Amino acid sequence: EVQLVESGGGLVQPGGSLRLSCAASGFTFSNYYMNWVRQAPGKGLEWVSVIDSGAGTTNYADSVKGRFTISRDNAKNTLYLQMNSLKPEDTALYYCARGGGMNYWGNGTVVTVSS
Repeated sequence: EVQLVESGGGLVQPGGSLRLSCAASGFTFSNYYMNWVRQAPGKGLEWVSVIDSGAGTTNYADSVKGRFTISRDNAKNTLYLQMNSLKPEDTALYYCARGGGMNYWGNGTVVTVSS
């Protein structure tokens, strides 16, 4: 059974940092691109970032470029999102999603950026 479990969310002040993790199981993690997607309160889904299976290529939404870094550890079956210089508009439920088709999602972890 494919499982994706996000963690690392919380309350942080503007300008602060958080690192999200996504623990994957039930499939060969190293074979898949992985994504981070977020949903702000009252808004639709926003794709945040993607990383290829070998961690050689990454891409970011313009809204987070230069502030967020996606990475992965295939030996640990874990995806990460390092978030720096956080802004109130980064407040959202953050999901990891498997593959280019994003056919499996975790339950998300909440990030709140507020003073």
